[in-house]
Amino acid sequence: MSGRYEARLAELGVTLPEAPAPAANYVPYVVSGDLVFVSGQISMADGVFITGKLGADMDVPAGAAAARSCAISLLSQLKAACGGDLDRLVRVVKLTGFVNSTPDFGDQPKVINGASDFLVEALGEAGRHSRSAVSAASLPFGVAVEIEGIFQIR
Repeated sequence: MSGRYEARLAELGVTLPEAPAPAANYVPYVVSGDLVFVSGQISMADGVFITGKLGADMDVPAGAAAARSCAISLLSQLKAACGGDLDRLVRVVKLTGFVNSTPDFGDQPKVINGASDFLVEALGEAGRHSRSAVSAASLPFGVAVEIEGIFQIR
């Protein structure tokens, strides 16, 4: 491991997996100037989808853990976009989180905090970002959470 961000991830017990390939006709990220737009990353652990519907068969802590998994995948894609050098990150600009939830579920922000809290813990001030957290009637493959991100790099 090299670099301050990967050292911090190692302290947290996190090893970034290889950036997953897209599941359809799109690219995993686009670099435009000093911004990287990362496509939505779905909740997975050990190569298995984290599925469920918040407000039905999944509680907020489990949803937050699913969101954390999305943040790890976002960093994997960002590392790929940076040619393997995560220390090119200047800051996380914005996350948009989608929560597979029932119509009456209102704790989407608490779920997406799983990603936000992890990014600040792993990246310090560079991990602070703007954010949206919205409900979705369903998500691909029945996953609990999907998050896309915008990152500034050097």
